[in-house]
Amino acid sequence: MRRRGEQKDDSATLIAMESSTDNSYGSIATNAPAQLQDMNVFSDRSTRVDFVLVWEEPRSPKEEHKGVDPAHVKFREEFLNRLRRCGLLQEQVVLQEKKKICFVLLSAPWSVLCYYAEEISLRVPLQVVEAPNLNWSEVVLSKLSLPNPLSQDVPNPPADFYTCQFRTNKLQRFLGSDHKETFFKTTQRHQVLYEILARTPYGSVKKGEVGIDRLVSEQVFSAAYPLHEGDFQSPSPPVLPQCLGLRQILYAYWAQWSCWRRYQPLDHIREYFGEKIALYFAWIGFYTAWLLPASLVGTVIFLIGFGLMATDVPAKEVCNSGNRFIMCPICNICSYWNYSSICSTYKAGLLFDNGGTVFLSVFMSLWAVTFLEYWKRTCSTLSHRWDCSDFQDIEERPRPEFTAMAPMTVRNPVTGAEEPYFPEKKRVNRTLTGCMVIIIMVAVVLMFLIAVILYRTILSIVIYKSDFSFFNLSAGRIASLSGSVLNLLVILLLSRVYTALAHILTRWEMHRTQTKYEDMFILKVFIFQFVNFYSSPVYVAFFKGRFVGYPGNYNTLFGVRNEDCGAGGCLIELAQELLVIMVGKQLINNIQEFFSPKLKSWWQKRKLRPQLKEKKKKGANEEEAQGDEEEEVRPWEDDYQLLVCEGLFSEYLEMVLQFGFITIFVAACPLAPLFALINNWVEIRLDAHKFVTEYRRPVVERAQDIGIWFPILQFITHMAVLSNAFLIAFTSSFLPRLYYRYTRDSTLSGFIDFTLATSPHVFSQRHHNASCRYRGFRDENGEYLPEYFHLLAIRLGFIIVFEHVVFFIGRLIDLMVPDIPEEVEMKIKREHYMAKEALAENQSLGKTMIPGDKDVPSSSLRQRGSRTFPPQSDSPPPNLTGIPEETDPPGSF
Repeated sequence: MRRRGEQKDDSATLIAMESSTDNSYGSIATNAPAQLQDMNVFSDRSTRVDFVLVWEEPRSPKEEHKGVDPAHVKFREEFLNRLRRCGLLQEQVVLQEKKKICFVLLSAPWSVLCYYAEEISLRVPLQVVEAPNLNWSEVVLSKLSLPNPLSQDVPNPPADFYTCQFRTNKLQRFLGSDHKETFFKTTQRHQVLYEILARTPYGSVKKGEVGIDRLVSEQVFSAAYPLHEGDFQSPSPPVLPQCLGLRQILYAYWAQWSCWRRYQPLDHIREYFGEKIALYFAWIGFYTAWLLPASLVGTVIFLIGFGLMATDVPAKEVCNSGNRFIMCPICNICSYWNYSSICSTYKAGLLFDNGGTVFLSVFMSLWAVTFLEYWKRTCSTLSHRWDCSDFQDIEERPRPEFTAMAPMTVRNPVTGAEEPYFPEKKRVNRTLTGCMVIIIMVAVVLMFLIAVILYRTILSIVIYKSDFSFFNLSAGRIASLSGSVLNLLVILLLSRVYTALAHILTRWEMHRTQTKYEDMFILKVFIFQFVNFYSSPVYVAFFKGRFVGYPGNYNTLFGVRNEDCGAGGCLIELAQELLVIMVGKQLINNIQEFFSPKLKSWWQKRKLRPQLKEKKKKGANEEEAQGDEEEEVRPWEDDYQLLVCEGLFSEYLEMVLQFGFITIFVAACPLAPLFALINNWVEIRLDAHKFVTEYRRPVVERAQDIGIWFPILQFITHMAVLSNAFLIAFTSSFLPRLYYRYTRDSTLSGFIDFTLATSPHVFSQRHHNASCRYRGFRDENGEYLPEYFHLLAIRLGFIIVFEHVVFFIGRLIDLMVPDIPEEVEMKIKREHYMAKEALAENQSLGKTMIPGDKDVPSSSLRQRGSRTFPPQSDSPPPNLTGIPEETDPPGSF
């Protein structure tokens, strides 16, 4: 690692590339037609705006002493002065009405771009990759000579290149190097500007007064953002698709609702928003595509249940039993009831509990494993295509809050600079304290779960005692459904409370980097949300009705008889719980995502509307001579009205929780994948619309994969295998039916009588010598029958066999499916070879040996330690020396 003031000299002649450099490789596409007029420029109509800084001040001089902090003014002036010294071009624009809004437009000249491109290891093109990027479905349909309804001709597709790290003194060998204005992509210019803004100090470095993030967090600046590339609406009159801007292409071919059945233009998304956001949309698109077979199989299993409703022998026995099975009261004040009264409910339970349940559970378990394996392949392909396969954030800078609050400093062994430091022992203690808070919040969730259980029990009793006979018959169903809705509201409320609490806890733990902060925050929230969302379904699936007791010896909770499964069994109640929580949560989230950004955006524009109207009047009355453009709202003003991009945390969390619902509890609800598929079609459009039209353009972030979310998905997959095994073994009637079929009657005649026990004599004598039946395998004394223990052994054996078979097949899939496709491995080797030949020099001979080229005289070679600046520089190199006021002590590096 070199010091900031040094630059490696690498002047060896490059290997000749096969492609010519006659074409211009711009920021969007190669050989694209002329675009519409670029409005993101300075007043000279030529200098590009790469970044915008904004702050607000009171307009009235009388109020200036109230609204302007002298320290903020000092910090702003110092920060802007240091940006000028770094070589950035600046232009200030002031908008005045009720408040004075100051915009500082920033642009990086060529020499600054070259220096920092090498400093942060930007990758630039060496050669065009001719191989097309096709989806597997495109390949299959093309081989079958079938039309592809999913494809669309998106204009100006970004070219794919072999790339390598940028070197200033080898500029002439990179593609498009003869066009300085378009050589660096727009997103790369943003990266350079953000790098400068993030490392530029505005005060004492030892106090952590460095970077734009901290300035924005302390309200010294109101905002800092790169500009969108024009309006998202297509121009009027219409122009050729090839003449549209990239934002307009994304809106027309991705964000509109009519694109719901089309492939996402991932390369365009990456070109505009960067790799991290593009990987999210690639993942959700890949996940949605994989939901198609899952939803198809689940729907078929569900429809099979309709056929069983008419042919199932136990269902006929229930419906035709008449007064044969008199059932015991389901509560202390309830009366006896006929088993035949639940005929329709029992038949409805067959929709969720039938022989196909086992197949669906095995299928979804293997589906989840295979989905993750093939996502790893897709992710490796995308990360290589997008030049992130070797991306590692080795020198990630400390978070602004960390630099501001760290109690001491330490010298960074990599960079040699003094950096804020927080003792690891204190961090561990704080993390353990945070874990205790998580445990307390989990206890709160369980308390609310118990409260909902008691609510259902008490409400059913109240309804049963009412005078309305219609409600009396449906007391249990009404209590169960209302309890599910109440549970959903409690879940959403606790989610908001804990997310805010997790932010506070994670900040208090003082994690040094943003990546570590985000990982710990995600982990905290996921642990809580896992318990919060899944505790109620787990209770219904595995605990409800298990500890009821038997007539004459019922178990109680706080004096109330333990809750038993409804007349149709626990599986149908679990399906109801899943549908209410999963579908209800999705509906609420989608409504919120649709209306909330629009309301926030409307409110923000309403606050700025007087300023914009004033500007238009001034443009019409005072600046008519300068052209009609002056009357328009400038791009930086338009973007300032947009919302700040909130990141991808909530989007990932919603999808990961949904993934848990459709895998962990799919045995109880075969339609869950179908509802997830429909939701995801809507979710992609909502997210695309937000990013293209309602959010400010985020700063590009590079990423190799989806981060900590992938191990979380793997954990959910393992939990799904175990959960489905227990669901089939203990909640479904599959194993009791199978046991009865092979030990008693293959036609299942008499199965209902087999599953019902007779109340003990003591209980019957207390109720006028009237015996009754209840679900269980007990004798007339309440003792377990041998069949109970036989079934228990079968159930435990089934769980062991099920999970071993699924995990074994999953492991085989893991071994058979390589993480990196063969063609991608070849591309990586080819790119590595080209970069090595292009940038390496033979130090032992003192010259570069390149086949077909003449030997380079050793006298023309320079030592690596020498410093060279690009000859194309139109301005002096940026001042990157140490900060005068924060000089290092003698002997430091």
